[in-house]
Amino acid sequence: MEKDKVPLAEKLRPTALSQVIGQEHLTAKGKLLNRVVKSKLPMSLIFWGPPGSGKTTLARIIANETTMDFVELSAVNTSKKEVMTVIEQARSNKRLGTHTILFIDEIHRFNKSQQDAFLPYVENGTISLIGATTENPSFEVIAPLLSRSRVLVLEPLDLKSIQKILVNAANTLNIKNKLTDISIKTIADLSGGDARTALNLLELSLNLAGRKSITSEIIKLASQRQLPRHDRTGESHYNLISAFIKSLRGGDANAAFYWLARLLQAGDDPKFIARRMVIFASEDIGLAAPAALNIAVSTFMAIERVGLPEGQYNLFHCAAVLAKSPKSRELTEAMGTALSTAASYPNLPVPIHLRNAPTKLMRDLGYNKGYRWEAGFEDERGFLPKELKNTKFFKN
Repeated sequence: MEKDKVPLAEKLRPTALSQVIGQEHLTAKGKLLNRVVKSKLPMSLIFWGPPGSGKTTLARIIANETTMDFVELSAVNTSKKEVMTVIEQARSNKRLGTHTILFIDEIHRFNKSQQDAFLPYVENGTISLIGATTENPSFEVIAPLLSRSRVLVLEPLDLKSIQKILVNAANTLNIKNKLTDISIKTIADLSGGDARTALNLLELSLNLAGRKSITSEIIKLASQRQLPRHDRTGESHYNLISAFIKSLRGGDANAAFYWLARLLQAGDDPKFIARRMVIFASEDIGLAAPAALNIAVSTFMAIERVGLPEGQYNLFHCAAVLAKSPKSRELTEAMGTALSTAASYPNLPVPIHLRNAPTKLMRDLGYNKGYRWEAGFEDERGFLPKELKNTKFFKN
């Protein structure tokens, strides 16, 4: 590939841990990756994170700074035969005193049999395996491989990190005069925490701007979508999620769909949205339609396993069910009263007839006396401390 044809994101890819922006919980002094690089000890890792969070970059840096041989494959288009060719080369390297890091991008696309093939070579130290995945490794990577690796979670880059990456790019390209603070923030807002997306958008905006400054209009044209007025950590985020939940509570599926679409187009974490619907299913629907909780939990699991964009079907499906379900706050109010009562009476003893009686002495003292093991058994002595005998958490 000609040098001037290399995408900007590739040109500016960090080559040392000290150049990495974001993911400080892994790269900062004293953190795991910093220690791995300094010690130069081989370790198998699974990087789990969204696109553009630095999975490939970190794998290449580890190989570069530990001076190990690095082989990069993609599970999308790699056969088992190609993997075994790499293993043979790794064996030769090992005999010569060189360790091999095998990096598998999108490792979740390998089936169980393909993943099994790595186990003996990770186990005997022929290779260190670094896998990258956007999917939950608990579901997509076989347990024996997980047990031999450290799973490291990469987060979407925050706005400050994306803005810093863009400023560094502007300095490197000597285009600071063409890129305003507003332009930098606009690109960062549209990136969705993805550094690659941010740099690609910057590159396309530069091409469209020509000799002119990069304006919000040019960025909008480059991104091919209207700029959402949304900050995923600010007031707009909370206003949108509030409107979404209130629409569900009010039974307005049309409005709920609009606000859900706004949240997704603004780059909100779909798992955050799914979590809120799980809460809503118990808080606002509760006993009126208990099955709503099953649907909400299933939606959260589907988002973890499927991700976007296909997971949008699951989110909208769930939102429609929750909006159209009957509503009841009885569970929520009963829970609040129970918590308040327990806080007010934290030390009331358990009535003797309700206590566990594992020994003869306890039974002789009356523990569990008169209790019958049958469904629906109504004990005239009740099931609360005598001080709370007339307390009702539920209205009916």
